[in-house]
Amino acid sequence: MSRISRREFLKSSATGLGGWVYLSANEPGAKERKAGRKTAPGKFAYRTLGKTGIRLPVITMGVMNSDNPNLIRAALDSGMVHLDTAHGYMRGKNEEVIGSVLKGRPRDSFVIGTKVYLPRDESTGMPKEAATEAYFLNRLEVSLKRLGLDFVDILYHHNVWKKEFALYEPAMRALEKAKKEGKVRHTGITTHRNEPEIIQAAAESKFYEVVQVAYNHRQRHGGKIREALAGAGKAGLGVVAMKTLGGGDRTLTGPEARGALKWVLQDPNVHTIIAGFTTFDQMELDLSVMEDLTLNPAEKSGLERRRMTAGLYCQGCGQCLASCPRALPIPDLMRAYMYVYGYRNLGEAAQLVLSLDLPARPCSDCAACPVKCASGFEVSARIRDVVRLREVPPEFLGA
Repeated sequence: MSRISRREFLKSSATGLGGWVYLSANEPGAKERKAGRKTAPGKFAYRTLGKTGIRLPVITMGVMNSDNPNLIRAALDSGMVHLDTAHGYMRGKNEEVIGSVLKGRPRDSFVIGTKVYLPRDESTGMPKEAATEAYFLNRLEVSLKRLGLDFVDILYHHNVWKKEFALYEPAMRALEKAKKEGKVRHTGITTHRNEPEIIQAAAESKFYEVVQVAYNHRQRHGGKIREALAGAGKAGLGVVAMKTLGGGDRTLTGPEARGALKWVLQDPNVHTIIAGFTTFDQMELDLSVMEDLTLNPAEKSGLERRRMTAGLYCQGCGQCLASCPRALPIPDLMRAYMYVYGYRNLGEAAQLVLSLDLPARPCSDCAACPVKCASGFEVSARIRDVVRLREVPPEFLGA
């Protein structure tokens, strides 16, 4: 297929063809890809991303933790047409590596989602003065340059957990302007906590087209998320699920990993899930899941075993916040801890820790930690552990 320019994209959108389908990767007769084994994409399960009209395999490559161009290339060649990244991942290197892989590929053979994080007060979830429309659009321009693209398919207002911030006018104006100029095809929002409220806000806004949400078998409020996703489905929102392993631990193999991924895909309102694989073996596992979404007995047993352990996944419930004398952003620190010990991504963890307004010595004033975590985490020990990243030079972290 020929490369589609921004001008051609604008013309097609104006005539009502903005929801065209990526036939080169999705049609049943597409040629076989190779990724260690022959894979026929026609065998994969596909779902349509809500009202965007984009038809995708049910598993997407989350590229956040990988800077291996050969792995990204293999994922695309195997039929994973959707790559998910962000402006801030690996301080921009992530988008640059993706751009090097995409060079020369037909523009209608892949789908790219990226994200822009606006400065905010981490204790309130509300924007800082620097969170302007211009800030958002500047980040998008840099991302497009890194990716070597005229436009991205989905641009997300990233990591939102307050309804008021979801409806923040500067962010919405930036997305609207970028879409009007043909630099973005579809508008999105992502949330790691307080998910039901943000999903509902996105659906009711009639502005957002895609929501990316943390969703896994460990969440105690999973029923509320499922209910909110049903409402999103009725509103035509495309739904992309993340944190599907319930802690980011890609060392999981076999039935436990497959079961966690399949559990999320039992929800028909989820259209694709982000699998942040970093090895070819993990990619092969994800490809096998797409060929059969049925949960077998071994996978169900693996899920039950996982539910009985605390793991690394922070529920983001916020119950800990009121009991912390230092008012530390505990959910964010727990997420950074997960990045270290689950994702093995010290660079991303360090960026998160450094973005927080932390005292020089967190937890130093308390003889005993008064915080009681609903998930049973030893909060103070994890905080003291992860804040050590502030002392490590960025070049040693890949940041």
